[in-house]
Amino acid sequence: MFRTITIVILALFVVVPLYIMITTSVKPLGDVQGAFSWLPTHFTLQPFIDIWRTVPLGSYFINSIIVSLSASVLSVVVAIFASYAVSRWRFRGRTVFTTTVLSTQMFPGVLFLLPLYLIFININQTFGVQLVGTRPGLIITYLTFTLPFSIWMLSGYFDNIPRELDEAAKVDGASALVTLFRVVLPVARPGVIAVLVYSFMTAWGEVLFASVLTTETSRTLAVGLGEYSTEVNVYWNQIMAASLVVSVPIVVGFLLLQRNFVAGLTAGAVK
Repeated sequence: MFRTITIVILALFVVVPLYIMITTSVKPLGDVQGAFSWLPTHFTLQPFIDIWRTVPLGSYFINSIIVSLSASVLSVVVAIFASYAVSRWRFRGRTVFTTTVLSTQMFPGVLFLLPLYLIFININQTFGVQLVGTRPGLIITYLTFTLPFSIWMLSGYFDNIPRELDEAAKVDGASALVTLFRVVLPVARPGVIAVLVYSFMTAWGEVLFASVLTTETSRTLAVGLGEYSTEVNVYWNQIMAASLVVSVPIVVGFLLLQRNFVAGLTAGAVK
């Protein structure tokens, strides 16, 4: 009984806000600003059309796709090599490396904001490479927190893969890279997919760094949603509509890869 009540309460915490988002997104602005009602009295899909005109949402959407996908793919590619080395070999500084990687997850992101900003400014002054206000700069920034998590998760997943597979491949004359790509990675596919999805989700919804390190041309969706609130008015119905549209890639990707995502997280957590 207690378990059922707990599940119902938790479900309400999820369903009620989502229901309010959906109903608000199909109301005229006047109805939203008036007395609250659980059911829309004037149903309209106009907010879903206006969201593309009020702010350049399409440009922000492209920026988010490019930055999030690039950061997640790069973090997974680098993490595969680093995690395999940590999992399979014992080398000097291994403990220090793994401890440092894990410890980076303990600090709030705001501590890294100013140092990264100063580093990017110095790089621009020294080498003439503009990173502040550009997509590459934001991709590098996101790697600072997606990469450590990816290494930690994948190293735990690789530890659960029997070393006998590596030894059998070595007996057959396979090199370390051949073993990694042809033997280990096919087995570790759920873990790789889980890390890829998590990294993409983290970069997709990041606000702190994107609000400081981007300009109007490189702004992402997470920051761009704030432009629906102006000094004159707050377009609540468009904010809700845009939030639903922004959530579509994450929801669809999670549903398609749900089995691999859950299996990867479960196996990676057992270390």
